[in-house]
Amino acid sequence: MKDKKGFTVLELMIVGAFVSLLLVIFFIQKSNIEAMDRDDARKTAINAMYYALEEYYYPKYGYYPSEINEEVLPVIDPELFTDPFGTNLGIDGSSYSYEVANCNDKNQCREFTLRAELEKESVFIKKSKR
Repeated sequence: MKDKKGFTVLELMIVGAFVSLLLVIFFIQKSNIEAMDRDDARKTAINAMYYALEEYYYPKYGYYPSEINEEVLPVIDPELFTDPFGTNLGIDGSSYSYEVANCNDKNQCREFTLRAELEKESVFIKKSKR
């Protein structure tokens, strides 16, 4: 009898199925890690806006602005007003929102709420402390 070298079709199919399974697991985990990174970026941006409002804007003016952007808060990186998918704060579809309350006719507000819609967690919220 001759010695046959090589793999059978069944062996190749089993190895192919195993490699396919590993690839599926890899890409699912990669997607989850990327989503968690985007969530961390959103939290960082909301925290930067929050502390800029509380530590820079309010002490300087004595109220909160009716809207925020890079001109109102020049102390933070302007890129933080853009969510990980490239949509700016205040534009429909942005994962960031800034809501004010108790405003007077000069758009001077006493309270605010910053929100970030996260992919892997519930909504991240920061409210004014004053």
